[in-house]
This record gives sequence, C-alpha cells and structure tokens, in this order.
Amino acid sequence: MPVSVALLLFGVFGLLVFIGLSVHARESVFHPAILIRAMILRSVFELGGRLFFALALAFTPLSSTSAILQSAPLVVTLGAVIFLGARVGPRRWLAMLVGFLGVLLILRPTPESFEATSIFALLATLGFAGRDLATSISPRTMSGRQLGNLGFMVLVVAGVVLIPFYGLPDHMPGWKPLAAVVIAALVGVVAYNALTVAMRTGDIAVVTPFRYSRLLFALGFAVVWFHERPDMLTLAGAVLIVGSGLFTLMRSGGKIPTGPTR
Repeated sequence: MPVSVALLLFGVFGLLVFIGLSVHARESVFHPAILIRAMILRSVFELGGRLFFALALAFTPLSSTSAILQSAPLVVTLGAVIFLGARVGPRRWLAMLVGFLGVLLILRPTPESFEATSIFALLATLGFAGRDLATSISPRTMSGRQLGNLGFMVLVVAGVVLIPFYGLPDHMPGWKPLAAVVIAALVGVVAYNALTVAMRTGDIAVVTPFRYSRLLFALGFAVVWFHERPDMLTLAGAVLIVGSGLFTLMRSGGKIPTGPTR
C-alpha cells in the first residue's frame, strides 16, 4: 500500500470516528472558528508536519526520524516562551539543553555523517511544534472532537497531496493492510484526543516531556520489525533525551503547575 493511500485511509477512518463522536454529542462537526487565524495556522502547520513526516519515514530510518522528532518538545517550549509568555526556570532550561544535546548526539550533524534527507524530519518537527502551539490557544468553544475532525481532515488532504508522488495501488489492498490502517486510526483517535486535551489544559513545559517516551517505542519497533541496529551514540543520545524529560517531570512533582515553572 503506497504511503499516500495509507495516509489517506488513515485520515478517512479517523475522521469518520470523530464525526460519529460529534454527532453523538449533538454538536456541529466543524466549528465556525476553524476559519480564524489561529486555526488556519494550526491546519497549515499540521499539513506540513504530516507531509514531511511521511517523506522522512520513506527516506530515512525510523530510529533516526524518531530521534529528530524528539526536538519537537524543545521547539514547543521555546515557542511558548517567545509567543505565549510562558515562564521556564533555569533548571528546566538546563534539562532541555541536555535533551537537545542528546538529539545532536544522534544526528551527528557533521559533513561526513549528516544525511540531507534528515531535513524532512526537521521540517516535520517544526510543523508538529507549530500545530501544538496553535492547539494550546485554540478557542475553548471548540471541543476536542471538533479539533479532531479538523486534524483528520488535514490528514486526508495530506494523503491526496502525496498521491502524485506515490501513486495509487494497481489492485485493491487485502484485508490485512486495511485492518492495520483501521486499528492505527482507532489508536490515533484516542492519542490525538488525549494530546489535544493535554495541550489545551496543561502547562506546555510539563506536558511536552511526556512525548520523549515515543523514542523508546520507536527504537523498539525499529529493531524488532525493521531490523535496524542503532549504534551506541544513538542509544546514548536517547538516554539523554528521555532522562531530561523525566527530570523535568520530577521538577514539577508530576503535576501541572499553575504558577511560574521551576
């Protein structure tokens, strides 16, 4: 199944689930606020993130792509400080710096080892970070279900945009790949809704470190299913990234603070 079709079907199935949830809640599927500047920016950033993430998965190893994406929480926190007036104390800045050094350790951005295709993952990171920031300032009149409808509609658009590059299958996909996409869509609906609620109600500097754990899952999938063999520098960088995220959580006592962050 081409990446374009997988992304398109993923978006369609997820959109149908969210539409069903909106109908069950007796609310409009698309809130009128989707046309305000913040929501348009959210859709643009998400579209870019999805497109470049698909390209990154197609051209770079899963382990490398996932490692680069771990810089997204750093970008989100920096963006929150610059654009939203969030306050982050020196200890969290130090923890985030350690995490960023871990990302550099994995990337090894030297002329000898840097891969140009890694740019796709970097652009995807900027897209997802922009989406998360826009989500945090989305109108409170929009429910998580309505944000989900908008997000999965963008996925459908991303799949359509990629069709000229990846084409359509010559025959109808079998039930196994279709079942895999359906399961992924159901899991995606739960995860997307949880992330949306977290970004709208929590302290961004506390919420984002939870996403560092994604690297552990990605490395596991890369090794078991794709037979990738991350080297010691990659594993060391992963330890620094996850460690910095855990330290940030411990500094907050595992709670979302309501005052200045430490």
